[in-house]
Amino acid sequence: MNIPVFFLAKTELELIYVWNKATPEGKAIIIILITFSIVAWSIMASKAVQMRRAKKLNQYFDAEFRVQPTVLAIFDRRIQVDGCPLFAVYQEGCLELDSRLKAGDVTRQVKQVSLKSMEHVKRTLERAVSQESLKLESGLILLALAVSGAPFLGLLGTVWGVMSAFSDVALQGRADLAALAPGVSSALVTTVAGLLVAIPSMFGYNWLVHNLRAMTVELDNFAQQLVSKMEIEFLKDDDANGA
Repeated sequence: MNIPVFFLAKTELELIYVWNKATPEGKAIIIILITFSIVAWSIMASKAVQMRRAKKLNQYFDAEFRVQPTVLAIFDRRIQVDGCPLFAVYQEGCLELDSRLKAGDVTRQVKQVSLKSMEHVKRTLERAVSQESLKLESGLILLALAVSGAPFLGLLGTVWGVMSAFSDVALQGRADLAALAPGVSSALVTTVAGLLVAIPSMFGYNWLVHNLRAMTVELDNFAQQLVSKMEIEFLKDDDANGA
């Protein structure tokens, strides 16, 4: 029972010793890496919650959409579903289709639309899919920076610290282990800090990117399904005249 406490106390003493022996440059790099770590973990947590919520809402909305008698049935009820990417795509497509069907009036005077009008609806859906993908992707660039930049910052701190350690040894005029070890150990801790930031960020980034790609494919498939239903219900057989 006392073994974990012993190791924690030993580690704490080592960290305090290394921190006291570190150069000002090394301390500055460690503080930067700690800030990177806090930001990275915050982003991973918030994006994981966002994507999990979006996935659940997508499932609920898709199940509801499949049982509707018409493609505009949910739109006509004027409901709002915040945080649901599928609903956002559906809403934008239905708004565009509804404006084409109304033909400048408050009621839907047109029961069908031309192929040209349906092309406008398709482009609106494509834009909506892109916008939702960008919303889900926002913040991932900071994780990518943590993955790629943290090890180099740690390496910079190590090289700088080793250089300072050898300079101190040269000034002292003796090259024994007691003179060299404190500076080298404090220099190496920046590399450890950089890896502790980069490794979790790498796993989190890859997991988030995988889920983002899967959700983007889901949005594309839904947009195609939505267009197909709109064409079946509202596209004119004879599209010589525009809506």
